[in-house]
Amino acid sequence: MNEIETTLLRIPLIRVVLSLLPVLASIAATFFFNPSTPARAQESPVPTYHSTISEVRVVFFATDKNNRPIQELQADDFVVLDDEKVVRDFLTFTRAGLIDLDVVVLMDFSESVLPHLQEEITDVLQLISLWPWHAGDRLSVLSFNGLETRLVCTGNCRTSLNQGQLASLPRGGLTPLFDALEMAADLIIQRGQPETWPVIILFSDGNDTISKASLSTVWKKLLMSGAQVYSIEVGTRGQPGSGRGLLQGLAEGFGGRFVPTGEGAVTIVNDVIDDLHSARMVTYAPLLSASDFHSILILPTHGQKWKFRSRRGYYRPGDAP
Repeated sequence: MNEIETTLLRIPLIRVVLSLLPVLASIAATFFFNPSTPARAQESPVPTYHSTISEVRVVFFATDKNNRPIQELQADDFVVLDDEKVVRDFLTFTRAGLIDLDVVVLMDFSESVLPHLQEEITDVLQLISLWPWHAGDRLSVLSFNGLETRLVCTGNCRTSLNQGQLASLPRGGLTPLFDALEMAADLIIQRGQPETWPVIILFSDGNDTISKASLSTVWKKLLMSGAQVYSIEVGTRGQPGSGRGLLQGLAEGFGGRFVPTGEGAVTIVNDVIDDLHSARMVTYAPLLSASDFHSILILPTHGQKWKFRSRRGYYRPGDAP
């Protein structure tokens, strides 16, 4: 085959390669350039999923100097300090009670609370029956003792849970409190429902005796879940237990409330309902920061002696340990 014939045979192949160049260029752009910019995201017909957070959501409670809820709160009455950076421009500002709840109740069935277990069971059932549930609310119940945390019911506990079911659960043994809190946080995280308000209600004496998880690990998981934590002390009325400090710390750290021993279900329900009616929620664009953890503090702007209660901070989902 002479040189002219060889060249003629190559021409069709060259044409094919040239016709494929635009396609090849498009594929190269997909792999070698960042596809997450707004222009490319709009142009691409294939959905792209990212792990970055699109907005920060903070549920908080505002009270005056007499500890009464502030009813007429405006968006310019406060600022959020996110990692000490002032946030004034909120994407949304609304009442948190308008969104659905994802509630997880944790019940301590270990040896140390057995003298008060029946009272605890009664309080939990009354709490569930008196709560002003919405159609979209979810309720899960977990019990813990010995080496195990067990899922008693999930989703439909409002109708399925009863006295006999709780009375038949295993009881006694050591207290895996931190493991139970970790499981509750994981349950909320795994459900991944961004349009809900997650709440954990813990019934316990606050003592942990056998958990695999550490308190620091549990603290991070709870921050990742975004849950408000309400801790109800189980014990003898008027006798603070050794675990009260932990229960108070959990409530303060995660924007909930601490209810001392013996207060009963009515007080618990009233406290939580007050929060449901007075809670606000703001969302704002995430701030650029080198920190994985972002601290949160809410302050009044006009010199009022107002107090704001919220969780202490959050981990961005993509950065959380």
